[in-house]
Amino acid sequence: MAALATGVAVVTVADGRDDVGATVSAFHSVSVDPPIVSVSVSAAGYMAEVIEEVGAFAVSVLGAGQRALAGRFAAEGRPSARLLVSGQPHHRGERTRAIVLDDALSALECSVRHRVEVGDHVVFFADVTGLPGVRGTGPSLVRWSGRYHTVG
Repeated sequence: MAALATGVAVVTVADGRDDVGATVSAFHSVSVDPPIVSVSVSAAGYMAEVIEEVGAFAVSVLGAGQRALAGRFAAEGRPSARLLVSGQPHHRGERTRAIVLDDALSALECSVRHRVEVGDHVVFFADVTGLPGVRGTGPSLVRWSGRYHTVG
């Protein structure tokens, strides 16, 4: 599957105690009417646990200039998402209170409607409940052949 280029996004959750975030490349549109997306995360990871518990998350779709940020959110043992966005313009989504990156190409707020365990991952299907304003422009960041690349 490394031969298939996929978009890169950061998923964030505000769980009332802290902010959790992770870089994902398994984020997809599932339905236009109603708007539904899916995100796949490791079943053994804390992210799956927190999304399950909170039932809502935000997604910031990354642009080519956000490669370092993608790496921060992908690192093992990463700290709170609040620390990872230090120095990065961001705000909280109105519906989820999760961190949204202001320089993302697009952003969505989502409410979990269904989850499915598949192999070593959990796929969350979620209704799009909001489209937070962001100001990113330019080419997309993609993951291909195990590395980040620019498209566009």
